[in-house]
Amino acid sequence: MINTQEQNHSTQIIQDLTDKEFSKIARYIESAVGIKMPETKRIMMQSRLMRRLRKLKINSFGEYINYVFDEQNSSELVLMIDALTTNKTEFFREPDHFDYLTNTVLPELAKTKNIIKIWSAGCSSGEEPYSISIVVSEFIKNNPKLSLDFSVTGTDISTNVLDKAHNAVYDIDVVNQLPYQLKKAYFLKCKNENVNLARIKSDLRSHVSFKRLNFMDSDFCMSEIFDIIFCRNVLIYFDKVTQENVISKLMKYLQPNGYLFLGHSETIFSMDLPLRTCVPTVYTKVNKTYD
Repeated sequence: MINTQEQNHSTQIIQDLTDKEFSKIARYIESAVGIKMPETKRIMMQSRLMRRLRKLKINSFGEYINYVFDEQNSSELVLMIDALTTNKTEFFREPDHFDYLTNTVLPELAKTKNIIKIWSAGCSSGEEPYSISIVVSEFIKNNPKLSLDFSVTGTDISTNVLDKAHNAVYDIDVVNQLPYQLKKAYFLKCKNENVNLARIKSDLRSHVSFKRLNFMDSDFCMSEIFDIIFCRNVLIYFDKVTQENVISKLMKYLQPNGYLFLGHSETIFSMDLPLRTCVPTVYTKVNKTYD
């Protein structure tokens, strides 16, 4: 038998966002994280926020807006951003980049570096930073005469995906798409036969750390300068001015002659940045100082 109170609550919140409500949330998301929310995103916004309303037992979007923008409920702003930011990723996405990393970037850096520091900016649920770590680990394994170590820092605005990245647990169906030797070397399947999950092995996890970062922050306050930055398939959500601004801030944390990887659909064309193209969507930083 359906609980009358739950039925009434469900009925009350099944309604469309008004133009005013949609506009207020869309303006906030754009100002807070730089992501545009055009009218075509209205249904997505309504669907994802409906889950927050049900969780909080709030009966209308108007009531939710009053709640989320109340200073006493600032933590809900983070959860709203989590709900509305899309996080699509996979292991070894855009594989040409990992080939270039293996065959060109790592051999070049290994000539002068004992430790290679890498930043995965917009790391989502961790597949990218762990893919990078596997590639570097394989490079070191295949070049035993090198005295080389590495670290990978993953950042994202979503606390939900960062939790998943830190836990490093993935569906076995996803892991099974990887070559056998990589699965064997870097993943542990759950001992429970009924649980189709696998976890990144601790040795690899020890090279990777995660922190929350908003590309709209005036300064990223990173504690390290990196040799390589991956910022792929993130800038496509921003306008051109914001894209250039974000990359300019990234440059403050990239070593001279360090490498920047962007997504295959992203470009720095017509931007005033201290970057030279190596191959499409891979750039190296030319000498230029920033204040």
